Amino acid sequence: MKPSYEHTKFCLVFLMGMLIFSLSGCGGGSSPTPASLDADNINLIFVVSPDLAYDPLGDINSTTANLSNQGLQRSLLMATYLKQQLLGTKNVTGISVLEPMTHPQTVNNYPDMAAIGFIQQFALLNQITIQGTTANSYPLYAAYGGQGDVPSGVVEPNPYIPGAQGLVFNDASGNNVALVTRIINAKVPGFYVFSAPWETTSALLANIKTTNGYNLNLPTTYRGPNFVYVISIAPSGNAKLITFDSKLSPPATYPVLPLPAANASCTQQTYFSYTRTGGVNGVVIPPGTNTNQTVYLIRHAEAHPASSFEDGNFVGAGQWRALSLPKILPSALRGQISPTQVYSIDPAQSFTYDSLNVSYVRPSLTVLPYTIANNLPYYLVAKFNIGNANDPAVAKAASGFFFTGGNLSSQTILLAWEHEHFPPLITYLLQSYGGSVPVPALSWPQGDYDTIWTVTLDAKGNLTVNNALCEGIDSAKLPVTAPQF
Repeated sequence: MKPSYEHTKFCLVFLMGMLIFSLSGCGGGSSPTPASLDADNINLIFVVSPDLAYDPLGDINSTTANLSNQGLQRSLLMATYLKQQLLGTKNVTGISVLEPMTHPQTVNNYPDMAAIGFIQQFALLNQITIQGTTANSYPLYAAYGGQGDVPSGVVEPNPYIPGAQGLVFNDASGNNVALVTRIINAKVPGFYVFSAPWETTSALLANIKTTNGYNLNLPTTYRGPNFVYVISIAPSGNAKLITFDSKLSPPATYPVLPLPAANASCTQQTYFSYTRTGGVNGVVIPPGTNTNQTVYLIRHAEAHPASSFEDGNFVGAGQWRALSLPKILPSALRGQISPTQVYSIDPAQSFTYDSLNVSYVRPSLTVLPYTIANNLPYYLVAKFNIGNANDPAVAKAASGFFFTGGNLSSQTILLAWEHEHFPPLITYLLQSYGGSVPVPALSWPQGDYDTIWTVTLDAKGNLTVNNALCEGIDSAKLPVTAPQF
């Protein structure tokens, strides 16, 4: 029997109503395949990173509080999902991440690097143009928002960089909601991504709803790291919640790159090796010097396609190096002791470069895959500002932190830092031993991302430093775009 006109009209209206309902996010529900977001709206995109309190799928290493191999795999897949499904391949407008030191976990107070690591691949699938140079990269904002956000034992920013503000874990001072309110009030359409744990995300969603008077039915329970929540605000000011379920099912093994990174020999630097032995040539071992310690100093991954390019992150080519590090470093060390701990710069340390606000995230993200693959403790240096490489106080602070005080004795450390800081740091360390042998002039070539400097303190604190090692990756042959997963 042929359906009547009224019956057909009813069916069409019903189906349209169901479609609108599924896209509106009413009741916090999700649709199987929501449409890409409207670029004319202000889209606040909340990616929920796992942490120890909310990790039903095994994305966190319970010992280190860092991402597991599976968690890293999920982040790589989530990047593609966000870029293609939510943004419709368009460019992101801003990315704000959890300030890692605001969320210490386990009795060892490991910083929460999961949130920033969970969104790094996505950042590299976007592009930014700086002084005429376009690269596959995007800034990750992790700076402290203001008074009340800086944890105990972390140096106070001087100055604060509001334009690079990230998210504090417990928003006691209201700086998280103030950040989002500024975005809403600026009325600049686009895609604003936030990566933080469920505790931070759920509280921020509730505060946005209350502050702006939005009629939103927010999620009340944690539904896992596959869920992405979007508050999409139309030019009229009307807001709706859209829930996306990525339905990702990542493997539990460390990711395999589409192609291996091209090999290279150690050619960037002229070889050097210097020693300082107590009692020889007037050398006196400084009081409190660590013993039985080895530190491998490496530079962050590729970041400067042009000398004027600076966004605090590395570029797509750098992701090949970072993800390759777990495989290549054991052979690069040539049988020497493997790291037992990993250190880097707190990514919340921020500055302004040529009017661009920058969080210095790339050193910590360069070695994050290595810590994940090897289940290693990961620490961030946050007690002092890294500041200007030519400031003697910075070299003194770094030397004191890593090489004196006994805290890091009997440890083998992988240290990811800023390359211009290495020569002043090692110069200061050599000078601290005194003696009649002058300290040589040290430098690190601008184009060298590959060399490893090794500092060794023996059982008495005698010092050896050399640059004999390198990672063995050919920078010139790395693809300009990040590997795709």
